[in-house]
Order: sequence, then structure tokens, then C-alpha cells
Amino acid sequence: MSKEKATKKKSSQSTTVKGKLDISRSGMAYVIVEGMDKDIVIRPNDIGRGFHGDTVKVQISPDSGRGRRTEGKITEVIIRNQATFIGNISVNKNIAFFKAATEKPMPDFYIPIEKLNGATDGERVVAKMIKWDKADKKPEGEVVTILKSEDVNDMAMKEILIESGFPLVFEKAVLDEADKLSNTITREELKKRKDYRDILTFTIDPVDAKDFDDAISIRNLDNGNYEIGVHIADVSHFVKPDGILDKSAYERATSVYLPDRVNPMLPEKISNELCSLRPLEDKYTFSVVFQVTNRGEIKHKWIGRTIIQSKHRFTYEDVQTIIETKDGIHHKAILLLDKLAKVFRNERFDAGAINFSSQEVRFQLDEKGKPIGIVIKESKDAHKLVEEFMLLANRTIAEYVSRIKINQEPVPFPYRIHDKPDDEKLKPFAAFAKKFGYTFDLHNDAVVAASFNNLLKEVSGKPEQHVLEQLGIRTMAKAVYTSKNIGHYGLGFEHYCHFTSPIRRYPDVMVHRILQECLDKNVKPDKKMDEKCKHCSDKERKAMEAERAGNKYKQVEFMQDYLGEEFDGIISGVASFGFFVETVLHKCEGMVTVRDLSEFDEFKLDEADYALVGMRTGKKFRMGDAVRIKVVAANLEKRQLDYHWVQEEGKPELHAAKSKSVIKRKK
Repeated sequence: MSKEKATKKKSSQSTTVKGKLDISRSGMAYVIVEGMDKDIVIRPNDIGRGFHGDTVKVQISPDSGRGRRTEGKITEVIIRNQATFIGNISVNKNIAFFKAATEKPMPDFYIPIEKLNGATDGERVVAKMIKWDKADKKPEGEVVTILKSEDVNDMAMKEILIESGFPLVFEKAVLDEADKLSNTITREELKKRKDYRDILTFTIDPVDAKDFDDAISIRNLDNGNYEIGVHIADVSHFVKPDGILDKSAYERATSVYLPDRVNPMLPEKISNELCSLRPLEDKYTFSVVFQVTNRGEIKHKWIGRTIIQSKHRFTYEDVQTIIETKDGIHHKAILLLDKLAKVFRNERFDAGAINFSSQEVRFQLDEKGKPIGIVIKESKDAHKLVEEFMLLANRTIAEYVSRIKINQEPVPFPYRIHDKPDDEKLKPFAAFAKKFGYTFDLHNDAVVAASFNNLLKEVSGKPEQHVLEQLGIRTMAKAVYTSKNIGHYGLGFEHYCHFTSPIRRYPDVMVHRILQECLDKNVKPDKKMDEKCKHCSDKERKAMEAERAGNKYKQVEFMQDYLGEEFDGIISGVASFGFFVETVLHKCEGMVTVRDLSEFDEFKLDEADYALVGMRTGKKFRMGDAVRIKVVAANLEKRQLDYHWVQEEGKPELHAAKSKSVIKRKK
């Protein structure tokens, strides 16, 4: 057999799979394939045109995997994880190159001189890859933004967005398309909608909100019941399927909320103007309208497109004051909604929803974005009022769509699902909770939910509250979008979706479109629904990672002013290499390493007890323990805080070993 024929035979026997590319710092790479036990090894010369995080096709040779590692070669990039990068530009005469500032190896971009967009040699820029043809050794790119070094905060936040795969700006074509949209209310469109403009309607949002995508209306009915409407900005009226605006929104899939900015899913013309339910402006909405008794019994539901006019813009603080004082503008309506929300909330918990409390950390920033203070916001009745009516609307839409069948098959639909907890995670959590005196029944899913609620109720206000809540949350599965509806365990709902935030979440836009098709009895099943759901779930996860990174950066920046100072903290996590501590005052998390503890004792991880244990002294650092720490380092580049454990006077451990690192707090 000729060499050529042998090669052809060999390649014809090779298999091709799809997976995610993970490139190491050394240049070696791996492709992670769902369903495969081991990752596929990719040598540097076989990475082809793949970048870290890309979804790729890999060809596996037939002799690979027989007693050796499975190796492959990338043949195609299916989905780019990231198209824009931060780095530096190098210009020499008529040639320019861009080098990305990334730990993962990747080729430089060739930048045509006409695509430098004003960038000069050595400048920090954002560059976008335009193309990489087979004949080209390097990808071709263009400069999108020049980053000015004087604004360190701004650059840091932009780098976080770029690292997470979110573009910083909208392309000109997208903005031009948005600018063409009109806010004129037409007679033709009015004929298709119910008119709610004369009914008391208002929005309730954070004080700094600009996009108001939900409103609530309320009026008395002659039969003694109340009509309550949940009205949601009708984004799908303006953003048409497969148009340039739609493709841009789908690619981002979500808005990203960093401490000092919002990176929006839609251009401001749509998010802050056309679709924002601003007071005293007529707006198109998609609504769920309920007829409710005084006892919170829902007698009737209506779903459809509407037009509304918000009569007032409330902040959460405004509504909370009305609830507490029972006075203020539209106070009767607010107090009635609060009463009904509490009925719905109690019913949810009785039906198996889990009552995790939430704290939100907000940074007070100066004009340059530097944190000058930290505010800890807790969910109060005003937030819970809005939450209950949004949950009710989301649940109602999912229930409605779930009943519709096309050729005896369910409608492909982006459900928001939450799986029940994993037994393997629950068992150690239950054992840990028992050490604090809390019993946890693991017999079935309903009993587990009841056990969680009993624990959360009993632990409220006690020192161990934070740790048990955090560990409880970690035992939970992550909520995702999928067309395979298994219900939402945490909320206790059999059917649930996201309908109420189409300005900032793409799945809500999909829900609106499918909902209208169902109402029109003209459903066109989307064969790519699972793919779209996975994309939206992935982008949501990346947005959350970016938000965490942004918050961590601000924490580190804030604590730079407290180097050498001591604070009370709570151990928020343990690992073999040390324990994490969250300061009580600022909620800023840093790490105490086992290396720093080594002159006191040698510590080993006890996974079952969520603790580090001293081999000689028996000293324990357990999750939830109160400790005193000193801030010793704040690394902005790594977004990392280093703490030292401070042994307090009068404590027995002071005499167990000599310590050179104890520094008294400055008076």
C-alpha cells in the first residue's frame, strides 16, 4: 500500500468531536468534551486557529488512547469565546501588531495601518479580531478603543469585561439600527393592545436605576376583588428576530453589572429610552393581569400586549417608608400590594420554597470610581413586594406555555430550572449543621426543603447564621435555562421562566416571542432552543464571574487604605492552603495561608468539619468561627487580599507557640 493511501485510510478512521479548548500557560492545550472521562491533549502545533475558551472541533487519530493519552488536532473553531482583547500596540513604519495581555499563549494580531484608529506605538488598547484566513500566518485585527492610563479604575473594569468575553461598545451598525427606531405610538399598534393608561400604575426600582422594565398597576373591581397587572417592557416589539439588534443582544445575552457601571445588553436608545417605563410616558408592554381577592386568592388571569403610562416612579426606599409609616403618595395601593405579597410569600414557603436571605454589598464611589465606603443592603419588604409579583408573573407564563402542545409535543421554551440538591453534598452539610445542634432530615426532597427552612429560621441572628446559610447555598444546584422542564426546586415551582426583565436578559425576549406565538396559535418550534438556552446560561455565568471580579477589585482597592490595621472577621471558607476571612465591618474577603500559620503549628484540612486543624496543638479554624485579622497585603493586579491571623491577649493559644507577627492595633 502506498504511503498516500495509508494516510487517507488512517484519516478516514479518525473521529471528530466537539468540545471546549483550555490552553495552559506552557502552551499545551486540552479539549474538554461532555461525556468523555478524560480531556483530549492538544500539542501546541495542533491548536490551529483556536484561542483559549473557544468551542472547537477536534480530530482524534485512531491509534490515540490505546494505553496512552488521547491526543487530537483542532480542525475548526465553531464558536469564539472571545473576539476582543486588551493589550499593547506595536507600530514600526507601516507595520503594526497587537499583543494581547493574557497569560494564555495566543498569536499577535496583524493590524493594518488604516485600522489603528489613532493608536500609536506602545499604547494600551482594545483590539478585535476581524479575520484569520487559511493563507494567513496571523489573525488580522483592528483597534476598537484606546485605553488612557490615567484612569486606572476605568481600565480595570474594562479589562474584567473583556476577559469575560463582553464587548465594551456596540458596533456602529447596531447603534444606527437602534437610532432608526421610533417612540411614536401608532393607531395601528393600539388596536392590537389593551389600554391601561388610565389605571394607577407605577414602577419600583433602585434609586440609581435608568432602565425600568417592570411596572405594577392596581384598581378596585365592582365585584369587590382587585385587578393587579404586572407590565413588562415590550422589547420584542422593537427587537425583531434575526435582525442586527437581535444578533447583538443574543451574543451578549445579558447586561453585566459592575460596581461603577452597567455594560448593557441593548443600546441605550432601547434600554433607557424606548423600552424604559419612565413616568408619564406612554409605553408598549407585555402584561399578566390578575383578578385577586382580599385574601390573595387568584380568580382570573389574562395575558397579552398592552399600553401603559406609569404615574409615579418609586424607589425601594420610598416604598419601604410607606410600608413602615403607613403614609405617603398612593399608600393605600402600596399597603394592599404589600399585604398580598406576604400572602403569596407564605404560600410559597408552605409549598416547599426555600427562604435563603440575601445581603448585597454596594460600594460608595468618588468621581473617579475609587471606593470610599461600603453599604450593606438587606432585602426588605419593599424588595419582597416586587419580587413576589415578578415571581407570580414568571410562574404564570411558564404554566400557560407548558400546557400548549404542537403535534402532541411540548413547545420548545426557555424554562428556568433548578435541580434538587445532590445527596453527596447534602450529607456533609447535614453532619456539619448537627454539630451546631440543628437536625436535617434527608428522607425526600420536600422534607429537605422543610429542614432548610427550619434551620434558616432557627439560626437567624446567631453567630453561625452566615456560615450555615453560605454552606446551604453551596449545596444547591445552579439554576440554568433549558427546554427540558424539571421545575425550580429552590422556589418550589413546577413551572418557571424569566419573563420580567427583557431589557437585561435575552431569555426573557425569547419568552415574549414564543408567548405571542402561543397567543396567536401560530407556534413555530425553534429547533435551536437547547443551543440558545446553553448559550444564555454560559453568558450568565460569565457575567456573574465578571461581577464577582469587579466587586473583588473594589474590595482590594478599598482595603489598601487599611494596610496594617486589625479587624474582626468570620471564617468564610477553608482549603488545604489556608482559610478565607470576611471582615464583619466591610464584608471584604481575604486569605490567611497555612504558611503564615506555620510558626504556630502545622495545619491540615478536615473536610468533614470544614476546618483546618493544628497537628500538635489541636487548634481549629472552622468555617463560621470569629477571628481577628490584620490586613498585610492588597494586590490589585491579582485582586487578592492577604490577612494575618492575630492572636488575641488572654487567649490560651498565645502561649502555645512563639509568634513574631503579632502587631498591636494602632491607637
